[in-house]
This record gives sequence, C-alpha cells and structure tokens, in this order.
Amino acid sequence: MTQEDIDKSAAPLLDHLIELRRRLMWSVLAILVFFVVCFYFAADIFNLLVVPYERAAGGDASLKLIFTAPQEYFFVQVKIAFFGALFLAFPVIASQIYMFVAPGLYKNERSAFLPFLAATPVLFLMGAALVYFAVMPLAMSFFLSLQQAPAEGKATIELLPRVSEYLGLIMTLIFAFGLMFQLPVVVTLLAKAGILSTDTLTRNRRYAIVIAFIAAAILTPPDPISQIALAIPTMLLYEISILSARLVEKRRLERESQRESGEAAAS
Repeated sequence: MTQEDIDKSAAPLLDHLIELRRRLMWSVLAILVFFVVCFYFAADIFNLLVVPYERAAGGDASLKLIFTAPQEYFFVQVKIAFFGALFLAFPVIASQIYMFVAPGLYKNERSAFLPFLAATPVLFLMGAALVYFAVMPLAMSFFLSLQQAPAEGKATIELLPRVSEYLGLIMTLIFAFGLMFQLPVVVTLLAKAGILSTDTLTRNRRYAIVIAFIAAAILTPPDPISQIALAIPTMLLYEISILSARLVEKRRLERESQRESGEAAAS
C-alpha cells in the first residue's frame, strides 16, 4: 500500500470521527440542559417519587424521611437531576445515534431500525409505570408491615427511611424494570438478524425462567415482593418476544419465497 492509498483511507476515518464528535457534543449538550431543568425541579420530582410510599402507608399517615449527613440531600437532588436528564435527553441521544449510523444503512434497514428506536422509550416507560403504580407500593407495604408498635417487653420499631436509600430503591427498581422491558426489542432484533429463532426460544423456555429469577434477584432489592414482581413480567415479555420473533421469521420467509419466485420466473 502506497502513502497515497493510506492518505485516502485515513480521510473517511477522520470525517467519521468529526461526525461522531459532533453527535456526542449535541448529546452532552442535551443532557446538560435537561440536568439544569431537572435540578431546579429536583425537590418536586422527589416528592412525586414519594407518592408510592404515601399510597402504601395510607393517605392519613404522616411520613418522615431523613438525611443523616449535611450533603446527603444535595447529592440526592444531583442524582435525581442526572437520572431525569438521561431520560428526557434520550430522544435527542437516540436521534443523534440514528443520524450517525443512518448513512451507512440501506433504505429498508433504516425503515426497520426506526420502530425499534421508538419502542425503546415506550417500553421503558411501561416498566417505570409498573414500578410506580404497583411494585413500589407493594414493596413499601411489605417493609411497613415489619414495624413493631410499642408494648410491654417490646421496643418500638419504626421505619424512618433516609432520602438517599429511598431514592436508591425506587431508581434501582425503575432501571431494572425498564431494562427488562427491552427484552422484546432485543429478541426481535436478534431474530431479524437471524441470530435467534423461535425454535431456540421455545426450546430454552425453562432456562429463560431460571435466568429471569436470577436477574430479578440481582437487579432488585433482597425482598421477595420486588423479585417476584420483576420475574413474572419478564416471563410474560419472553412469551411476547417469541410471538414477535415468529412474525419476523414469517415475513422473512415470505420475502425469501417471493425473491426465489422472481428469480425462477426471470430464468
């Protein structure tokens, strides 16, 4: 290879790196803007996240959350702002990723990629909504049931969660459920690429059940309510993934059959 050939091959690489830098800058800028907005409303967002706790305790209950270090609540607000910024900036980040990879895709590949890009935040929202409206109230009801009222020979045991620990719990659950709800997207993409088949998914269903419970044990706090609440929807999502993969395979076989018919007719 001559020096001229090396220079020619280096030019497209440099163009790609410049384009990548521009897409990253737009993504980082979106995160920074939404971080400032979310930090301004961090206290309101935290109060919104406390609603499942209030629902579990009952509307008339007087709730108290504490922080034991001077800087603790400040860093809680920073975490809320960063978490909210990533979520709100996802459409911008996803669009920048798409605009970076789209020039290297065929037209049919671009049209096939867009639905999965749109389904990702929707499925994440569904997982977060399940946590907010069902799982978190159930988990907090379980934790509140462990309290002990004062009586003769018994100490008072009262739940006084720290703001950081409560935020960590609900954020962990939202992330875990949001991640698991991406299963249909991942499986369908793998089936579309021909890496996975419905026969493989069906044959390994029992292993998927075991993996679902193991993942639930790792991703959620060590209480049975959260673990079961994550494992059961994961198994349902696995069945939905099989149906989605079956549709993808059916369409691929139809296209292959039409192409073979066209080639036979041409010959």
